[in-house]
Formats: sequence, structure tokens, C-alpha cells
Amino acid sequence: MIPTFRTGSSSTNSQSQSVVTENIVSHQFRTGYSLSVSGTNIESAEVNGYINSIPTAEATQTVNGINFSYTSPTLEGVPRWKIVNAGQPFSLVESIISPGLDTITTINRTINTTTTTTVETTFGQ
Repeated sequence: MIPTFRTGSSSTNSQSQSVVTENIVSHQFRTGYSLSVSGTNIESAEVNGYINSIPTAEATQTVNGINFSYTSPTLEGVPRWKIVNAGQPFSLVESIISPGLDTITTINRTINTTTTTTVETTFGQ
């Protein structure tokens, strides 16, 4: 006996899940130094008005297997300042940011993905 079908349908469902875990670590390095000076009633004490620092100190740093070297000014290499009008108010703000490891950023995240597929089939004769 052979069955005969005139019409019918079929349905198939499948589901998959994936989990991705990411650990991202980023190191930011300053490769040079920054000297910032501001103020009022001041000027360079150097004979020629020189206001740049002299990069003379050399250093080597290793962070997580990454080696790098850089130069930065010593305190003796930083410009000197003098008051223009003695007895008058003055201000001086001096900032030196040296090179080296600046920041470490760590990102840990997990991505969960679920995929559902449904296949509907209808057939007839």
C-alpha cells in the first residue's frame, strides 16, 4: 500500500545561542613632554628670552612587555622667570607633563546572541 498525499504542511524550528566574551586592554603612551606656562607681570629670565625647556633626561620604561624610551626636561632645563615690575602683583603657573604611560583602558563585555529560525513548508498536488 502506497500512501498518497494531496496537501500538507511541515514546520521546523531551530534555535542557536552564542556567547562572546571580549577583554580589551588598551595602553595609551605620551611620547613627548608638555610644558605649559602662564602668568602676569613675568618674563623670561634668560638673556635671549629663551622660553623652551631643554630635553635632557632620558628614560626607558617597560609596561606589559612594551619597551619605549623618551626624553624629558630636567628641572635645570626648565626656563626661569622674573618679575617685570617689582612690587606689583604677579602670577605664575607652570605645568610639566612628562612622557610615559598615560592611561590604561580595560573593557570587559559579554555578548549573548540567540537566533531562532522557523521554516514553514506547504505542499500540494
